[in-house]
Amino acid sequence: MVTTVKNRRFEEEDSGLGVRHLQVFLLFFALTVAYALRVNLSVAVVAMTDAASVNPDFPEYKWSEKTKSLLLSSFFWGYVVTQVPSGQLARKYGGKIMILSGLAICSILNILTPICARIGGWQLVCALRVVEGLCQGVVFPSTHTILSQWAPPKERATLGTCAYSGNQFGTIVMLATSGVIAASPIGWPSIFYISGGVGCVWSVVYFFFGAGSPAECKSISAEEKKLIEMTQASEVNSAQELPKEQLPTPWLSFFTSPAFLVLIVAHSVHNWGFWTLLTEIPSYMKNILGKDIKSNALLSSLPYVCMFAMSFVFSTISAQLNNRNCITTVTSRKLFNSIGLWIPMITLICLGYVNKDQSELAVVLLCFTVGMNGATYLGFNMNHIDLSPNFAGVLMGITNGVANIMSIIAPLIVGFIVTNEHDPEQWRIVFFIAAGFYLVGNTLFVIFGKANVQPWNDPPAKPRRNSTPQVESQH
Repeated sequence: MVTTVKNRRFEEEDSGLGVRHLQVFLLFFALTVAYALRVNLSVAVVAMTDAASVNPDFPEYKWSEKTKSLLLSSFFWGYVVTQVPSGQLARKYGGKIMILSGLAICSILNILTPICARIGGWQLVCALRVVEGLCQGVVFPSTHTILSQWAPPKERATLGTCAYSGNQFGTIVMLATSGVIAASPIGWPSIFYISGGVGCVWSVVYFFFGAGSPAECKSISAEEKKLIEMTQASEVNSAQELPKEQLPTPWLSFFTSPAFLVLIVAHSVHNWGFWTLLTEIPSYMKNILGKDIKSNALLSSLPYVCMFAMSFVFSTISAQLNNRNCITTVTSRKLFNSIGLWIPMITLICLGYVNKDQSELAVVLLCFTVGMNGATYLGFNMNHIDLSPNFAGVLMGITNGVANIMSIIAPLIVGFIVTNEHDPEQWRIVFFIAAGFYLVGNTLFVIFGKANVQPWNDPPAKPRRNSTPQVESQH
């Protein structure tokens, strides 16, 4: 009871910006860089294979559509592989070293992309993208590990949203600027030079100013450090026998926990719908509505501008609800996850019935669908830390690994269903499937989801054999 009163006093006294906000700001730019490096090829490959119409002063490669699809998907082959190991490594060695090394290597490899294309063709570029995916597999698990150390429970949703909104910001910047860069005198190679260079700059800044936890940070005030430690102490077992990094990972408990299993489902269905939209909506716009959304960089990035903006709107609403103690954490998670999945479910169904002469309405529905997805940052996306602050990075690695397998499968299923890209009935089936996933996934999350620290967050230490038990017992 005394601890609770002290925690409340510290939360009420704390105001203004602290070192934890600087760390979240650095994570925001880490995710901005990560997504810029991830999506830059999707725009650059157009100029690389059609330099004559974009900028004839730079090399052109005669790559088929199949080859281009292979290049764009190769990143995720490596990305999925390192998700779970990255969570374990981030817990053992710290989130800072993992995210720093992963993005630094990825940035350098990105700069080398034009050279690899020239000397090794698409095969070497494909191999390069696989390695980049392996490097970026550390990003989400490491970010969750760092957030679990820095974010007080009441600020978790707000700080987490601020950090993860970098995903959209990086996408927006790349989609809006890559076409301009490719057509400029510096040409398409500069897309990779600039994005990779920015990543290298971030790496240097983060090396000097980043910290994996308050304990590692030299510039944090004693007051802020005490605020974070005391508010987090109320969530965990004070009798924990070992340091966090030495706790045995309770794998069996993870996969027998209904709360974690529905978290996997929620993350997976979100990725199914999100990547269905990201990869297939341009084709739908072009073939059904006669509107090529990719031909306009601003229009192409508009849905992500909406998601970026709406994530802060939802974050503000969540902060107000938490500050006034209007709803519990679990209610907040389920409310915002429902906004982020069930409202897009309705708009997806509506999108399936839009006529060819209503293309403006289709763009509005698309922006609304993706924009509402921003609410999931305050839903399932922060639930890993709620369930287990000690293993948040490992949990994120598991759910993100499974979810990105869904991201790979979803476009393949669309290709199987849509045999005639000009048939609206076939596209309607695609939207209905995505809407169905949203319905089922969030329903399970609402029924079985939890937001309290689970018992397996503090697994018992494994007994060790003592060679001199008699001697010890005498004292």
